[in-house]
Amino acid sequence: MLSFLKHKFTKKDKLLASWGAAHVVIPAVIGLALSLGLVVWHVQTDQGQVQELQQQAAAVAEGGAAPIQTAKIGGGFSLINQDGKATKDTDFLGKYLMIYFGYTYCPDMCPTGLQSMSRALDMLKDEVGKVPPLFITVDPARDTPQRLKEYDSAFHPSIVGLTGSAEQIAAVAKEYQVYYEKGEGDQDYDVAHSSVIYLMNPKGALVATFEEEVEPNLIVQALKKAWGEKL
Repeated sequence: MLSFLKHKFTKKDKLLASWGAAHVVIPAVIGLALSLGLVVWHVQTDQGQVQELQQQAAAVAEGGAAPIQTAKIGGGFSLINQDGKATKDTDFLGKYLMIYFGYTYCPDMCPTGLQSMSRALDMLKDEVGKVPPLFITVDPARDTPQRLKEYDSAFHPSIVGLTGSAEQIAAVAKEYQVYYEKGEGDQDYDVAHSSVIYLMNPKGALVATFEEEVEPNLIVQALKKAWGEKL
């Protein structure tokens, strides 16, 4: 009798133990599967978002209008112009802006970018006053107002050179998502930097961007389209 009870309870115990283990293992397996599913979903979602942002950036870089989802580019600034006068973004209210970040000792990209801007300004003729061109230095240590004035005069008379303290330049560069990094040396050094011509509307929103080697007529076409003029 005792042997039967022992055997009976042993089987029951095994059954309960198996049932209990199943209740622990099954939820764990389900939870793991759900977790893996969520990880895969997040990875796919992140990859899709990255690809979308890359496509949007490429479209803007080719001179297209900025997509609604494009990260905010542009903002306020307080700098010093080539005449030594304080200059703010609010000084250009109601106008489009053509902006390029660079430095006067730049060996190639900056002269090319400013030349593209100058040719576009020449093509605008009487409408040139509707779009002030700004050249903002990323090398404030060497690009004094006087240095900017001499440099800009070699391109177009309407170009406004802007400099400021290292902190002021860093702040405006951040607003426009501009990359720049000083090279080695105290006086004779290069500055690695992104090379983009920004076209901003009167509300401070990005209209289009162009590479420094852009055909000037593309800048003019983007402006006239923004102004609602027939091309």
